Amino acid sequence: MATKKMKKSTDVGMNRTGIAASPIDSKAMLRISHDEAQAVLPAQSPLEELRSQCVQEATPIGTVPVPTTLKGLTSSAVQALSGDKASVLIDKLGERLAFERTGTRLYDALLVKVTDATDENQGPTRVELEEIQSDERRHFELVHRAMTGLGADPSAQTPSADLEGVASAGLLQIVCDPRTSLRESLQAVLHAEAADRDGWELLISLAKGFGQDAMAAEFEAALTSEERHLARVRTWVSNMAQQAAFGEVRPELQPVGA
Repeated sequence: MATKKMKKSTDVGMNRTGIAASPIDSKAMLRISHDEAQAVLPAQSPLEELRSQCVQEATPIGTVPVPTTLKGLTSSAVQALSGDKASVLIDKLGERLAFERTGTRLYDALLVKVTDATDENQGPTRVELEEIQSDERRHFELVHRAMTGLGADPSAQTPSADLEGVASAGLLQIVCDPRTSLRESLQAVLHAEAADRDGWELLISLAKGFGQDAMAAEFEAALTSEERHLARVRTWVSNMAQQAAFGEVRPELQPVGA
């Protein structure tokens, strides 16, 4: 008994989202849009005015919690926390903690896709993804230790951690969606890995600025690991796209940094 070939998202199908699918209605829509664009708009629209008012009246998205204790901390840690803006370092540590937690969950969901991706080629193996996931977990533990070493509470959600959770929610939705393929899910992970690298670079500069050289050295090792992750994911995304488009991987089309 012949099995039905599973349809892929890159197959041509009945996609009616474009305006060209309805030539008559699209002409009317473009005409209305053109007429509206020619109208004289007020200096500030009601929506813009409302947004401006909300921004002026809004409270901060959150605050950085005070250190749980200074007892037993090293002199360099106490000095860092006594700075006027040491809260920025704690805030960004909380951000990285949230991001590494999300990164571990992203690879949890991605491992399901690589197990079921029987028709995917040129992508990662399960072992390769598990290696990266282990790195993400170790980085989470690294930031956790750094926060407790400064007397901060790793369980508290800092403002930047809150923002990071909102920003990465969409990436989790993509990878956890059963309709997305391994290749499509890797595209979301590529965004995460690029942001992760930039986040570590910023955190390293802050740690050095507060005299936390030992902490910065550990973070630099994590950055090296993250740069390796980014290069691998970038290569997988490129190779799988080429395989889908041309039926092969063309070395001359490799992305820069892969």
